Amino acid sequence: MPTQHKNKTFAALLAVLAGGLGVHRFYLRGKLDKLGLLHVCAIPLCGMIYGLAPHADWFFKILPMLLSYIAAFIEALVIGTTSDEQWDARHNAGSGTTSSSNWPLALLLVATLMLGATVVIATMARLFDLLYTGGAYG
Repeated sequence: MPTQHKNKTFAALLAVLAGGLGVHRFYLRGKLDKLGLLHVCAIPLCGMIYGLAPHADWFFKILPMLLSYIAAFIEALVIGTTSDEQWDARHNAGSGTTSSSNWPLALLLVATLMLGATVVIATMARLFDLLYTGGAYG
């Protein structure tokens, strides 16, 4: 029985746009992917922090989701840089179709690297500001 063809560019796009929720993991591996469920757990974790520490800085309330998105940006880069042959062997073995990555994937990877690096640097800067100065710089 042929399986559905999984598009590498679409998987990387899902990782960038909704990766913090694990959507790309569910697209690639199905509804019960353990790492995808771990991404989803960031939502109730944010709610628990909000409920247990309502007067905490807003940054700490969204930190689990930020970490989930940072992991998704890394996963998007790994997905995008996987060769087409390895991708087809791993995700499209029974589909009967071969992958052919084009320039949209390259542009998506450049945008992912820019956005991911910005989020990582901003997260580290805000975290160190809160931990070492108590938020004195913003």
